[in-house]
Amino acid sequence: NMAAEIHSRPQSSRPVLLNKIEGHQDAVNVAVLIPKEDGVITVSEDRTIRVWLKRDSGQYWPSIYHTVSSPCSSMSYHHESKRIFVGQDNGAIVEFVIAEDFNKMTFVKTYPAHQNRVSGIMFSPESEWVISSGHDKCVSWMCTRSGSMLGRHYFSSWASCLQYDNETQHAFVGDYSGQITLLKLAQNTYSVITTLKGHEGSVGALWWDPTQRLLFSGASDHSIIMWDIGGRKGRSLLLQGHHDRVQALCYLQLARQLLSCAADGGITVWNMDTSREEAPQWQESDSCQKCEQPFFWNLKQMWDTKTLGLRQHHCRKCGKAICGKCSSKRSTYPVMGFEFQVRVCDDCYESIKDEDRTSLATFHEGKHNISCMNMDISRGLMVTCGSDRVVKIWDMTQVVGCSIAT
Repeated sequence: NMAAEIHSRPQSSRPVLLNKIEGHQDAVNVAVLIPKEDGVITVSEDRTIRVWLKRDSGQYWPSIYHTVSSPCSSMSYHHESKRIFVGQDNGAIVEFVIAEDFNKMTFVKTYPAHQNRVSGIMFSPESEWVISSGHDKCVSWMCTRSGSMLGRHYFSSWASCLQYDNETQHAFVGDYSGQITLLKLAQNTYSVITTLKGHEGSVGALWWDPTQRLLFSGASDHSIIMWDIGGRKGRSLLLQGHHDRVQALCYLQLARQLLSCAADGGITVWNMDTSREEAPQWQESDSCQKCEQPFFWNLKQMWDTKTLGLRQHHCRKCGKAICGKCSSKRSTYPVMGFEFQVRVCDDCYESIKDEDRTSLATFHEGKHNISCMNMDISRGLMVTCGSDRVVKIWDMTQVVGCSIAT
């Protein structure tokens, strides 16, 4: 028994920082790990596209350093064909092909996709389309063979992020108003399927899992919503475990875990392999649904009962409209996604048991503004980047469970 104890290393179960890549002159907007290579591709506000390869010294050095005409805002890299699509601040998308040894990059063509900053790109090799969202309030899809525009759809506000399902040709577009629009694209036409409304701030990140048909969205309201698109029941789960704008998401389908990163450097790993409850709709009432005192806009009842109106609040667990006196306590309720303490009415507070407060997520510190994150699931590696110009490579094997490393 002693021997076993000596040999077992203590599990850190934290992200382990393996490397820091520095050298960008401005914010790094996207960083992607190259599969099966010790390499990273970055695009930056400093107008550069760079490919970093790990040298024998353990340091990353740029094997490709290419400057374009406008700041690089977004990117899509397709490893099988080594094609890379880079969206720019001026609305154009440039396509390159990277050499097999990652030491050279050849220009292919420029796509006039947008009139303003490109916020998201997805390349579909199946249909030979490049789909993109932009700050000109539209989503566009272009043919990569001819370079011509196939279609466009306009929104009422900036389109901020994008996901695409290759098989069904559905595009999910998040925007600055907090809405997500689901579109069905075709060769020269499209239809709007639905709009998903749930966020109270601009949508900063989307992740689509085609296997379980789940859509995850993160927003500036610090929250994440899981939309069960496949279930067709319209079920949506709220996840609150960040103190700042959620800017990057990745769902690990085998491990049933969701990774989310925020502007303050918070990295949260959510256990989605558990039965969760939908948060209730907030009820509307002119008086407290517990003590029946009127709320301050209910002038008639205030006059009739000669009482001063109270502020309306809501219990996060049951959704009832209640006054401050009837909701004096706070509690976490992770099964409903509330990892931090929230307002609950006194009845619900009594009903929550200690075991109900067990966290269903783990919280880590990235120690920089994370605007983008990318996972290489087979190796348990994660790369993060942001406005501090630093790119960080992490070993996540202790954090996201062994089931993914197989």
